[in-house]
Formats: sequence, structure tokens, C-alpha cells
Amino acid sequence: MTLLLLQMTVVLLVTVACGWLARKLGQARVIGEIIGGILIGPSVFGRFTPHWSAALFPPASFNAFDILSTVGLILFLFLIGMELDYGHLYKQRATAVMASGMSIVFPFAMGAILAHSLRVRFAPHGIGNVPFVLFLGISMSITAFPVLARIIEERHMQGTALGTTAILCAAVDDVVAWTLLAIALALIGHDGGSASLPLRLLGLAVYLFVMIVVVRPLAAWVVKKRLRTTDLPLEMLGVVIAITLASAAATEAIGVHPLFGAFMAGVCFPRVERWQTAMRAKLDMLVSVLLLPLFFALTGMRTRLDLLSGSRVWFWAGIVLIAAVFGKMGGAALAARWNGQSWKDAAALGALLNTRGLVELIVLNIAYNVGAFTPTLFTMLVVMALVTTMITTPILDLLGVKNAERTTQDVEAAA
Repeated sequence: MTLLLLQMTVVLLVTVACGWLARKLGQARVIGEIIGGILIGPSVFGRFTPHWSAALFPPASFNAFDILSTVGLILFLFLIGMELDYGHLYKQRATAVMASGMSIVFPFAMGAILAHSLRVRFAPHGIGNVPFVLFLGISMSITAFPVLARIIEERHMQGTALGTTAILCAAVDDVVAWTLLAIALALIGHDGGSASLPLRLLGLAVYLFVMIVVVRPLAAWVVKKRLRTTDLPLEMLGVVIAITLASAAATEAIGVHPLFGAFMAGVCFPRVERWQTAMRAKLDMLVSVLLLPLFFALTGMRTRLDLLSGSRVWFWAGIVLIAAVFGKMGGAALAARWNGQSWKDAAALGALLNTRGLVELIVLNIAYNVGAFTPTLFTMLVVMALVTTMITTPILDLLGVKNAERTTQDVEAAA
């Protein structure tokens, strides 16, 4: 316990400082938190002071650290789902469906085009062509749902049409990506074999049915019974958190991802403004200040940037980055434009969906662990994930999607 508390102290001090510096430089705070994790990880701290690093962050101690940070991320995704605006969602349904589809198909196609060249140069021996294409395509096409959600939150875009559409597209992207990942794992004989895929899809269908047809109407019935309650009761808060954790556990058991379950729990939360305000006030400070930085820092500490070396590797890393950006942004922007959005909004949606980062790193670690990627290719894709996340905020600023405009509206609404 002493070591865990000391680790949390160091992580919070470093991530707070790096997050503050990132905000001063015009970046999202999450970028600073990930970079802070890299600084205290093996790439910097572990390289220059290996003995201190091994004493402070031994690999055996990461289990409790990982559990705490994941719980924080689950609660954060619940808050994001809770603020999903159904009205904006219905108005933007055509754009969301097409944009999510195109933002998967275009970058996946880019990955398929590059697959042969990358496989010849960087793939490990024994990996089949189809599984490699699937893993590479997923890595190119996924959107980092939690990172995107936090960027949208920091820019106060949760209730806007653009923010709602981006969140919906990211949710669809992640479900498709995890399904494709299940297929890829089945093809290489991992995670239960080919029979696990139909069971996984059936479990997902049952889960969605229960959440939409049972849980959401039940929550609406509770609202009618307790609508006169001014504040959110403490007992109700405990029940909501328990349902959120159970929903995340259900999707984890299905094989999709616990974050999707947490988001769905938020979607089913009753749309009572004073309850939503109370829920955010009670959870947001703990999650944003304590638990989320642990997740971002832990991800950064698992990233080995020191594995990049040589002009050939950097050349192919650049090719992968260009293909990922043009595929993701181009597909989403064209789809949004075809559905009547302005070029500004279409490009902004493409920039938001181009955010990768944490979920991308999770997928890359899975692919690396099952032998689909070599350490070199893994590191190249990590760099791609970090760069595409870092350019999101500058592109939004360039397009005129400013924080200050939305913040002013929030102040006026609160008054």
C-alpha cells in the first residue's frame, strides 16, 4: 500500500504539471498527462535512472494501479454517456451513420494497401496475411473514445451537434473495431477460437436489448416516482454507480469492452437536469483529478519510444501517419459533407474522429501480445497514435472551433 500511495503521489504531481503545460501550449490536458506518463516511464525516467525507476515502478505493482485507473475511466465514460443529447442525436443520425462507416472503411483500406509492404519488412514470422491485414486495418481505423470524450469535455462541446455526432461515431467505430478484433483473434486461434465470435455477437445483442428495453424504461419509471426529489439521494447515487459497474462488467464478459458498457449506462440515465448536474458534481472532481490521470499515465509508462531508430523506420512511420490521417479525416469529412454539413463542420468532425491514443494503444498491445506486430512496427503505430491525437486540438483551433465561444454560452445558461 505504501508503494501504491507513493506511485500515485508522483504520477499526480507529474501529470498535473504536464497537463497544465499542455493547456498553456494550446493542447488538450490529456496529451500532457500521456506525455507525463512517458516521462516517468522506461523511455525517460527508466533510461536515465534505471535503479530508481525499478524501485518506484516495478512491473509487479501495476495491477492495483491498473484497476484504479480503469475504474476511473469507466466512471468518466458514464458521465459522457449521461450528457448525450438525444435531440442532437436524432437530428444528426444520417451524418453519424455515414461518417462512422466512412471513417472506418477509408483508413482500413489505407491499412490494407500498406499491409504487404509493412508485412514484408516488419511483420513477425508465422503471421498470416489476413490476420495481419485485420490487425493493421483496425489500428488505422479506430478512434480513441475516452480521449475524444475528454477533448470534447474540455472544449465544452458535450451538448453541441458536432460533439454529439463525434461521440456517436466514435462509439460505433469502437464497436466495429472490437468486433473485427475478435475476428482477427479467432483467425489466429486466440481467445476461444472461431466459435467465440457468434457467441460474442449474440451476447452483445442480448445486452443491448436488456439496456434499451428493460433498464432505460425502468430508469424512466424511477424518475416518475422520485421526480419531486430536489437533490439526487445518496442511495440513488450508489445504485447508479453499481449499475454502471455491472454494465461495464457485462460488456467485458461479452468481449466487447467495459468502456462501451459504461457509456451505455450513461445513455440510459434519466434526462433530469438537476440529477445530471448533481451526478457530475459528485463524480467529476474525483474522476478528473485523481483517477483519470492514473489511466493516462499508466498508458504512457507502457510506451517505449526508445525502440525507434534508423531512417528506414522513420520513413515508414511517416507513411503510416500520413495514411492514417488522410484515411480517417478524409472519410469522415466527405461523409459529413455529403450529408449537408458545411466544410468547416465536416473537417472538424474528421479531426475529432482522427483522435486515437488510448484505445489505439490497447489494441496495439493486444496485437503485440499475440505476435501480430514486431516491437518496431508496434512503436511506429504508437507514434502514429500520439501524433494524430496531438494534432486534433490545433486543427480545431485552425477551423475556428474555439473553447471560449462555448464557455461563454455555458456561463450565460447558468445565469
